Amino acid sequence: MSTPLRLGIAGLGTVGTGVVRIVRQKAEILARRAGRSVTISAVSARTRDRDRGVSLSGYAWEDDPVALARRDDVDVFVELMGGSDGPAKAATEAAIATGKDVVTANKAMLAHHGQALALAAEEAGRVIRFEAAVAGGIPVVKTLTEGLAANEITRVMGVMNGTCNYILTRMEATGQGYNALFEEADKLGYLEADPNLDVGGVDAGHKLALLAAIAFGCQVDFEGVTLEGIQDITLDDIHRAADMGYRIKLLGVAQMTGRGLEQRMSPCLVPAASPLGQLEGGTNMVVLEGDQVEQIVLRGPGAGMGPTASAVMADVMDIARGSRISTFGQPAAHLDTCARAGTATPAPYYLRMALRDKPGALAKVATCLGEAGVSIDRMRQYRHEDTTAPVLIVTHKTNGDALDTALAGIRRLDVLAADPVALRIEAV
Repeated sequence: MSTPLRLGIAGLGTVGTGVVRIVRQKAEILARRAGRSVTISAVSARTRDRDRGVSLSGYAWEDDPVALARRDDVDVFVELMGGSDGPAKAATEAAIATGKDVVTANKAMLAHHGQALALAAEEAGRVIRFEAAVAGGIPVVKTLTEGLAANEITRVMGVMNGTCNYILTRMEATGQGYNALFEEADKLGYLEADPNLDVGGVDAGHKLALLAAIAFGCQVDFEGVTLEGIQDITLDDIHRAADMGYRIKLLGVAQMTGRGLEQRMSPCLVPAASPLGQLEGGTNMVVLEGDQVEQIVLRGPGAGMGPTASAVMADVMDIARGSRISTFGQPAAHLDTCARAGTATPAPYYLRMALRDKPGALAKVATCLGEAGVSIDRMRQYRHEDTTAPVLIVTHKTNGDALDTALAGIRRLDVLAADPVALRIEAV
């Protein structure tokens, strides 16, 4: 059998501990499948003596992850520390500079520095693999770079943050508001140390930018992702959307248009009967559309020790077998800087308004929409007992500029009891 593939693991949190467990417990099956054994030479973490529930005996310890990355007895540097800069980036750069391949779960680092790191790896004859950075245990990076390599990808779409999906589906199931479910998710350990990374759409936006780079042959452009979180979604929105046959999801969409690359991460309505509409709890789903395969739906756990460690080891096994795929599916030097679309592709929108209950209020709203070129597909007014009339409107396809113009006009009227809510309806 060939010489072992030796790992250096930086970061021994949930995912790092899971990787150690797999390497220790599944040594025989890994060796059979890779044609060589996979071993761990050294590890690094912030705290040395913490009980992690797995033995670290036999592994050298490095306090400094950069020193770990430079060790002569490490073939693959496994970066599981997180953070877009700081030790993670410095150690990754050190690993590449000293001839190591890199496996990482660090979506933030790649979303901000992916192009530069990919170029450095390419020049050094090394690879960076990052299956675990996107959608946990779902093999979406491998699917795009390998399984769909003969396709022209037309759209990438998905629910890529389990915490947001958990909060939204629990709001619907329990009738509790956003704040209560945010606290519940926090107690369960679902939220990042900075919760805005989850509920603000930043975490999922990082993932979308990485998938878009692979799908459309572009340099990663996280700054080009339009971000909107779920903080303003109310129970009323969830219930009213359900009445119209939809469910609300924090949905990422990337597609190449004649105006450039469109990347959006925002709350959207999707048909309740669609695969995305039926997605519950903390599960992730990615929908890939290509000219040869039409539509492929990938569903699975988006986080957690087992699923994410499984994705890390999938990359390790590829390297052990000799697979040398470019970071984003093609040489980094060939990736284009794609123009940003600027405005979103036209789509129907869901509008929720609270109107003052007086004659002509609804007619004034309809006039504003019409004058901006926004036509109404269907409308529903709910019974009410106070002086405020709840109204739902679903528009025909319209562009964002026309809708913004209409909403600005409506806000200037004297008929609104509260600011209107507008959510895009995405075709699935």
